Amino acid sequence: MRKDESRQRKLTKKMKLKLAGVFGCSLLALVSLLGGITIINAKSGNRYTQQVLSQSQQQYTNTTIPFKRGSITDRNGTILANSVKVYNLVLDCVEINKNPEKYKEPTKAALEEYFGIDQDTVEDLLTGDDTKASQYQILQKEVTMEEKKAFEASLEIPEDEEEKKALGEEEVTRRQSVRGIYFEENYKRIYPLESLACDVIGFTDSDDTATWGLEGYYNSTLNGSNGRKFGYMGENETLEQTIIEAENGKNLTTTIDATIQEIVEKYISAFDRALSAGPNNKKNAKKKGAENIAVIVEDPNTGEILAMASSGTYDLNNPRDLTGSYTDLEIANMDDEETKEALFAMWKNYCVSQNYEPGSVIKPIVVASALESGAITEDSRFVCDGGEEIGEDYVRCAVYPDSHGAESVGEVIQNSCNDGMMAIGRKMGASLFLEYQSKFNFGTRTGIDLPSEETGLLFSEDNMYEMELATSAFGQGFNCTMIQEIAAMSAAINGGVYYQPHLVKEITDEDGKVVKNITPTILKQPISEEVSADVREYMGMSVESGTSKSAKVKGYSMGGKTGTAEKLNEKEKGNYLVSFIGFAPLDKPEVIIYTVVDTPNVEEQASSTYPQYLSQAILSEVLPYMNIYQDEPTDEETVLWEGFYGVPKMTDIIKDGVSNPYGTILDQGFGDGDPQEEEANNEETDGITNEDAGIDEDDATYEEDAYGMEDLEDQIRR
Repeated sequence: MRKDESRQRKLTKKMKLKLAGVFGCSLLALVSLLGGITIINAKSGNRYTQQVLSQSQQQYTNTTIPFKRGSITDRNGTILANSVKVYNLVLDCVEINKNPEKYKEPTKAALEEYFGIDQDTVEDLLTGDDTKASQYQILQKEVTMEEKKAFEASLEIPEDEEEKKALGEEEVTRRQSVRGIYFEENYKRIYPLESLACDVIGFTDSDDTATWGLEGYYNSTLNGSNGRKFGYMGENETLEQTIIEAENGKNLTTTIDATIQEIVEKYISAFDRALSAGPNNKKNAKKKGAENIAVIVEDPNTGEILAMASSGTYDLNNPRDLTGSYTDLEIANMDDEETKEALFAMWKNYCVSQNYEPGSVIKPIVVASALESGAITEDSRFVCDGGEEIGEDYVRCAVYPDSHGAESVGEVIQNSCNDGMMAIGRKMGASLFLEYQSKFNFGTRTGIDLPSEETGLLFSEDNMYEMELATSAFGQGFNCTMIQEIAAMSAAINGGVYYQPHLVKEITDEDGKVVKNITPTILKQPISEEVSADVREYMGMSVESGTSKSAKVKGYSMGGKTGTAEKLNEKEKGNYLVSFIGFAPLDKPEVIIYTVVDTPNVEEQASSTYPQYLSQAILSEVLPYMNIYQDEPTDEETVLWEGFYGVPKMTDIIKDGVSNPYGTILDQGFGDGDPQEEEANNEETDGITNEDAGIDEDDATYEEDAYGMEDLEDQIRR
């Protein structure tokens, strides 16, 4: 009964008042607390937040360990690109502001002394509202290891008491007061040989990304992955750490030979200077010997590229410097878009990214195709009467109004006869002609390991009419790239095997362990060994008795073919692209060279003698360097073109039988972009008299045109 009564008992009025009072007091306390927090947050919230963040940062570390990008070397281990360790110099404002009276001045003074950082700059960081609570302010990037060590050594306090005493109490105090400075590891990409092989190597941006050259093509291979260092600092100053090591990038061993590359670039530069005083210079523009001069040297038996270069080089360590290709005035007048276009043009690899009409260098490949297909035989004969009438047009041979008369297949190549080639093209017909263009990989990328390779542009069977077939047979009307031409010609002369051209032969890890061997890749065999032997013979005739004689290096059997392609578009009409492709030795080729001079800066551009001179000079050094022995008896020296006077040679006449006998002073406009007056040749100017030098001034040969320059302009369209 009592239990029922207690359950039914209600709260009294007094109890309700007590409860209301307790609730009211609690509510008032809560409101007061919230109000206080609001006031504190409004007045000092930032300060407390910064203190909390600062304490958190001191207790917990999360540091990136950067990877090292892989190196690029030539085939002999010469470093072409490498990453060296550098440091970011970092300021910890919190550490210094713990005791600014003690730490600030010594730290600012040390930074100014060793890194040249203005003290006002540091002061602004230490006192600025946005930075004074920061533990990470980068003061300087790319600090070298030597600079870092010198700074750290200046703050070392000897453990030996005598040495410490010798420093003096004031100096010890100063060193102890330099606080809040630390170094963050990073890597800087460097190119020790500067502009050498710039078109091939390419360059990286600041974040280890690349677009151009091998750096771009193999970007993901060269890059690694960053590591991490996690740590927690307790109150007792003990650090618990977890480290995930960085994975460094892979290394590339290229097929490039730095010595051959240097020889090629040396002669390209000399050739460019030699013709730079020509008639095609534009006012206020950079003087140059041609619109472009490009060379590829390849091993025809593997597809390995030994050298690849063009004019207009740039320093890979400073790739946005246009002064090598443009005058200061040109650069100053460029807007942003024009600057971008100029940079892209400078970075472009002409050898793989430029389409053009190849001209007569295509003729041996057409002949090989006709022989292999059965359209002609080794015994076929042709008659050149100066040209051929096609529809309402008359297509002339290079010697028109003269003619070559009756010719064998070899003589068609030797004489570079357009009339004979048109007859060969007609015998093949459009379908067969296009089939063999495809077999030699024209119209398709070679797959070389470089970005931005062009494909060229061919006719289809639907639009290859009689005229298109005729002109295509001697290299006009369709487009290709340099790498397509040299790869196809390598197949034509190496026994008929088409190797994929490539620039990297090996990929290794940071310990030197081979990750991947890139062996020569055979893509196809467009012709037989027998036909290839015929082609070598015909190209040998061109060097010995035909249009390629100017490329001959004495003592070596060689094959070659010249090319002269007229530019027919309205913008460039009247200009020519001249070229030469050659190899040695004749029967067992070990090296092939392809040289293009695009729009030479001369009055008569249509002479393939220019690329022959350049090829001859390069081969005169490359052949002995490669230990390719002379296979022909000779008592003659190879005398280089006069435009190469004074070019320093890697070898000498005793070793290679090649000389530049006419001195080291370039005259008559060769070598400086402006004509020079001929200096007197006497004892005062050169230190030796002609008599002492054994030179007879009355000798008729003394002033004769040793290089046949007067006849140069007569040798056109060959």
